[in-house]
Amino acid sequence: YELLISHVNFNEKDNKELIETIEKDYSEGILILATEMTSEDLLVLKNVNVPIVMLDSYFKNSDFDSVLINNVDAAYKATEYLIMNGHTNIGYLHSSVYINNFYYRRRGYLEALSDYALKADKKFEFALEPTAEGSYRDMSLYLKQKNIALPTAFFADNDIIAFGAMRALKESGVKIPEDVSIIGFDDMPFCEISTPKLTTLKVFKQEMGKAAVKRLIDKIKGNDNSVQKIEINTQLVVRESVLKIN
Repeated sequence: YELLISHVNFNEKDNKELIETIEKDYSEGILILATEMTSEDLLVLKNVNVPIVMLDSYFKNSDFDSVLINNVDAAYKATEYLIMNGHTNIGYLHSSVYINNFYYRRRGYLEALSDYALKADKKFEFALEPTAEGSYRDMSLYLKQKNIALPTAFFADNDIIAFGAMRALKESGVKIPEDVSIIGFDDMPFCEISTPKLTTLKVFKQEMGKAAVKRLIDKIKGNDNSVQKIEINTQLVVRESVLKIN
């Protein structure tokens, strides 16, 4: 198959151009990296008559095949790991920008707390911009507030947020993991070189890509007319950023 890669911003001007391109195009199928898409963006695709597979997101109100991370189970696994290490006051470093994946990670975090009879405490939830500099800046502002309380551990929406928060915490004199433990999500390369090395969840991105392309080819060939939601599990990678407490 010949592959054409297009970068699309879903604003009004691009929507018109995108529709025109799809109508004139002779593609046999479309694979969409849908990480930052919203339900409203799907309206552009409602009249497309070729197979479509969404990668890295899922929309309940759509009939598109999806291949994505098993976000709920992954966040549950991360939170449970903190609980198994003795943490009962567990905070959440979440993105200030809405992304579908983060919505489901929050669900997994809350489910784990509920299953172990623990409560989510709003004062331990910090909304951080999902960039290294943004999360560092936002966490620094939180830490400058008077009488701010910190949990013994944080689950972070992703490694970038965790990394920025760790930098701010260390600059404020908070020791990691002695004072606060942190667990991330993604297993990005810098997790191995951060101080301390970041405990996180490994996402199998190559396997997700293969599964999405395989699914699209099956649809193109007409081998399977069902609509599937394929979730790829993560793997816990234990390093140095979580302390076992009594």
